[in-house]
Amino acid sequence: MIPIIGYADRLSVRPGERIGFKVSSTLEGSYRARLVRVRSGDPNPAIGGVRVDDHGHAFSGPFPARRQEVALGSYVRIPGADALLGHEALTLAATVWPSTPAKGEQGILSLTETDGACLFALQIDAHGRASALVRLATGETLEAAVPRPLKMRSWYRLVACYDAARGELSISESPLGDGFSHGPQAAAAARPPEPIAPAASVTAFVGALGGMPVAGHFNGKIEAPTVARSATDAAVLASSAQQALSPDVLARWDFSLAIASLDIVDTGPLKLHGRAVNLPTRAVTGSGWNGSEHCWRHAPSHFAAIHFHDDDLLDCGWQTDFELEVPADLASGLYAMRLEADGHVDDIPFVVAPPRGARRADLCLVIPTFTYVVYANHARPDFSAAWTARAEAWQAYPHNPAVHRDYGLSTYNMHSDGSGIAYSSWLRPMINWRPGYLTFPSEVGSGLRHLQADTHLLIWLDTMGYAYDVVSDHDVHEEGADLLSRYRTVLTASHPEYHTRETLDAFLSYRNGGGRLVYLGGNGFYWRVALSKDVPGAIEIRRAEGGLRAWAAEPGEYYNAFDGELGGLWRRAGRPPQALVGVGFSAQGGFYGSYYRVRAEAKDARVSWMLDGIADERLGDFGYSGGGAAGFELDRADERLGTPAHAVVVATSQDHTHPTWMLVPEEQLTHITTLPGAPKEELIRADMTFFEAPNDGAVFSVGSITFCGSLPWNGCDNNISRLLKNVVDRFLDPDARFPLPSSDA
Repeated sequence: MIPIIGYADRLSVRPGERIGFKVSSTLEGSYRARLVRVRSGDPNPAIGGVRVDDHGHAFSGPFPARRQEVALGSYVRIPGADALLGHEALTLAATVWPSTPAKGEQGILSLTETDGACLFALQIDAHGRASALVRLATGETLEAAVPRPLKMRSWYRLVACYDAARGELSISESPLGDGFSHGPQAAAAARPPEPIAPAASVTAFVGALGGMPVAGHFNGKIEAPTVARSATDAAVLASSAQQALSPDVLARWDFSLAIASLDIVDTGPLKLHGRAVNLPTRAVTGSGWNGSEHCWRHAPSHFAAIHFHDDDLLDCGWQTDFELEVPADLASGLYAMRLEADGHVDDIPFVVAPPRGARRADLCLVIPTFTYVVYANHARPDFSAAWTARAEAWQAYPHNPAVHRDYGLSTYNMHSDGSGIAYSSWLRPMINWRPGYLTFPSEVGSGLRHLQADTHLLIWLDTMGYAYDVVSDHDVHEEGADLLSRYRTVLTASHPEYHTRETLDAFLSYRNGGGRLVYLGGNGFYWRVALSKDVPGAIEIRRAEGGLRAWAAEPGEYYNAFDGELGGLWRRAGRPPQALVGVGFSAQGGFYGSYYRVRAEAKDARVSWMLDGIADERLGDFGYSGGGAAGFELDRADERLGTPAHAVVVATSQDHTHPTWMLVPEEQLTHITTLPGAPKEELIRADMTFFEAPNDGAVFSVGSITFCGSLPWNGCDNNISRLLKNVVDRFLDPDARFPLPSSDA
C-alpha cells in the first residue's frame, strides 16, 4: 500500500469554511500536515520542479498515523430483515444477468446475521453455477447447485426454496432470451426437517453475500429480488417487478423506482427499503427491455435492473483526521494539504475560491475539477518501466494508478467484468491528482496533463504579475453565471472537457452578457456529465454513440441515471463547442506538439493588436507539453457547427505528421469521406480564433491542449506568452471595446 495518502471531503472551499482531511498511513508514529499553495506541479528539473509556498503559519501540526481500509464492491443493504424469518418455508428469487459467472462465489440475494454469518443465500457458486445455501439451527449448512454453469451476459430466473417441514432445499434456473442457452435445470438437497438458524438481527444483501467486511460481490445485473414465505411457483416469484404480488410475497425490491438515487424501494407488505452502497450502475436495461424505448424515464419497467460490480467505489468512508478552517485573508488559488512522514510526501489539492458573493480580482481562472474527477485514478494502458524510471530521475510523485488500484479506477477504465466505469468520485484518494504526477514519460517536454499541466498557466500568471481568483467547475455548477459575471475576464485551463448543463449555460450566459472568455485548451466543452445532490461526491458519464470513447455504453443505456438526460457528446445534444467558443474537437494524436502559423487574416485591425511585439510567423514551436503549442488534441473552427460567421482565425497549426494523428469519429463518415466533406488532412489542425460577443463581450480560443505548456518556456519570454499577454491585457482593459461587426450587431 502507499505509505501515506489521503483525500479531502470537498474540492473547493471559501474563506471561513471548513474542509476535512482523511488520511491513511501504514507508517508508525505520527505524520505532519501543513498547508501549502501550489505554484508549479511540473516535476521537470528544466522548469524548476514542483514548487509550493509554505503556509504552515495558517495550518500545521502532527497527527497520529493510522491505517484506514478501502472496501471495493457495490451491493444493496437492507436492514431489519429478521422480519423475513420465522416461516416454515422461505423462497429467494431474482432475475439475473451474470457478467463473470466463473469468477467465484457471488451473492445474489442473501440473509445474513449481524456477525456476518449467512443464513440463507441465492448465489453463484465457485463453479459458476446457480446455487442455494441455508444454515440450519444445528449450525450445519445445506447446499444445492444446478448441474451446468451459467453463461455470461445472459438472462436467467433463479429461485431457491427451503421447506423446513420437509428439510428440503431446492434451486431452479430458467434461461430467458436467445434460445441458445441450455433448458431449465434444477437441483435439490434434503436432510431431516429442521428450521433455519434463529437470529435476532438480520440484514438482507443484494449483489453480495454480506459478512464483515462485505464479501462475495456479484458482477452483473440483478432484477426483482424477492422473498416469499412459501415455496411459491417460481414463475410468479421471479417475474418482472411490475407483476402483481402473490399473497405469499414478503418483499420485492423494485429497481425501476427511485432510479436517480441510492434508495431501494420494497413494494412488498413489510416495506423493507434499502440503500445502495458504492454506487452500482442504475438506469440499465433489464430483462424486459425490447429496444422500443431508450430513455428510462419513459418506460421504467424496461430498466428495472441494477448493474453491480466488485470494484465499484463511491466513498472510502474514512474517518476525518483533521479540519482546516480557511483563514479570512487567504488568497484565492490552488492549494494542497501536504502530508509528510519518514521521507514520504502526499499533497491533497483543493481550490480556495474567493469569499462567497465577492471577488478579489478582475481575472478568474476556472479549474476543471469535473475533468479531474472523471480522469481520477486513470490506469493508462501504456504504463511501463519507463514511467517509473522518469519518476525516479525527476523525483516526481512515485505512485501510479496502474499499480495501485486500491482506490478504484477512472471512467477511462473498465470494470473487472469488462463494462465501462460510468461513475467517478472524489471521496477517495485520487493518485493522478497530485502535484508532481507524470502522465507520460514523454520524449519531448514534461509529459503532463490535467492539474499538473494546468500549473503551467499558474506559473505564467504569477510570472506576469496578474492578480487572479480561482474557482472550480463545481462552484460554477452551483452558482452559475452569477459567479462568472463578477469578472471582466475568465480563463479556462488546458482541458475543460466535461460539463453539466449548468456549467455550459453559465459560460454561455457570461459570454453573451459581455464577459471576455479565454479558452486556453483543446477538446473542451465536449462530454456531458451529471451530478446528483442525492449522491454527493460523484459524477456520471454515459459514453453514448459518437465521440472518442474509452468504452461504449451498452445499447439502451445512454441516458444518465442522475438527471435522466441523454448522455454523450454535447455536440449530439445540439450544443457543439464551436457554438460557445468558436472551435471544437477535431483530431487527436500522440503527445506531440507542433506550431501555429499566423494567417493573413491576423492583419485585420480587429485582431492585429494580438501580435503587437511579435514578428514571428511561427508561434509556439517550443514548449513543455509535447514540444509545441499545438498538439495532442486539436480544435478547429467550423461555421456549420456554430463558429460565428464574423470570427477571425488568427493562426492555424501545421505539420501534424506523426502517424498517430486521427480524426475524431464524429468527423468521419466512411474511410474516405468526412462529415465536413474536406480531406482528413485539412481537418487535423488547431485554429486560434477570436470573435466579438454580445454586450461588448469577446472570446479568444487557442484550440490546443498543449498550448499552456509553451507559456513558461524561456522564463515566459516567448511569442506564445507575449500573444496571450496581449489578449489578457486587452480583455481586462475597462476601456477596451469589442463591438459586433455591423452585419452581426
